[in-house]
Amino acid sequence: MKIGFIGLGNVGGKLSGSLLRNGIDLTVRDLNDELVQNFVNLGAKAGTSPAQMMRDCDAVITCLPSPAASAAVMEGPDGLLEAVGPGKIWMEMSTTDEAEAKRLGAKVIAKGGAAVDCPVSGGCHRAATGNISIFAGCDRATFERILPLLTTMGRRVLHTGDLGSASILKVMTNYLATANLLTCCEAMVTMKAAGLDLGTTFEAIKISSGTSFVHETESQVILNGSRDISFTMDLVKKDIGLFQTIADRNNVPLEISPLMIEIFADGIKRYGDRAQSDDIIRRLEEATGLSILAPGFPAEMLDDEPEEPGYEVVPFNRRVGAE
Repeated sequence: MKIGFIGLGNVGGKLSGSLLRNGIDLTVRDLNDELVQNFVNLGAKAGTSPAQMMRDCDAVITCLPSPAASAAVMEGPDGLLEAVGPGKIWMEMSTTDEAEAKRLGAKVIAKGGAAVDCPVSGGCHRAATGNISIFAGCDRATFERILPLLTTMGRRVLHTGDLGSASILKVMTNYLATANLLTCCEAMVTMKAAGLDLGTTFEAIKISSGTSFVHETESQVILNGSRDISFTMDLVKKDIGLFQTIADRNNVPLEISPLMIEIFADGIKRYGDRAQSDDIIRRLEEATGLSILAPGFPAEMLDDEPEEPGYEVVPFNRRVGAE
């Protein structure tokens, strides 16, 4: 398959890198010409417009920072929709609003193409190695057609159901990750205030029922002081806001979610939209006068797992022999 990839940022650049590394015929596009040139130097082609990419490729992937950005690429002048036709596939790998994924996907399908929302989860360090997880919302026939492509970019691939379902689940996982981050911050600051060693605190959480993926990754760069997780506060606020929107649409009276949104709104006010999301701990450091640092932790997260072939994850209740 010939693949187009639009959006070469923190996540998109790593996912498209996995495609190129594995010999996929790749055309790329980004507003940052330097990022495009880096890929051209490695053997990719530069796209001239979204429409041209859809005409020349079997599938075009978008991995963009907001629903508005995806809509502009799809519906704007020389947008992807101008060149969609039978056999063409649009794959939305952005973290986006499920209603928007359905709206744009319906336009693709109306022109004879196929649409998939297929966001990723697991951190930029795993996106770089092809070991990230991918959710995919689409009909089963389309899923089976793109599964080899998805398993090139990711390790674990879950067919979540119809178009839009993957985006709902992705936003949910980011909500949970943010809740984990905030509670890890509160736990570490409280332990420091109580006189505990932070290296010991890290290990105590890691080997206990209180551990989480977020703790085992993000707490390390918090304790290092870099707080560099390749994810910014504005993106966190967008994602947890999307989760709140899902709850509101379905009349679920959440209590923790609004407080999380308020905390990150305050973090953005203090430190700026593009502050690293883990810098949110600074609110508590400033309030207590404590420094949450410990020696020996890395400045950035790197995936030390070898790249392995991806595979489809089958939900437990649908596996052969499940009661």
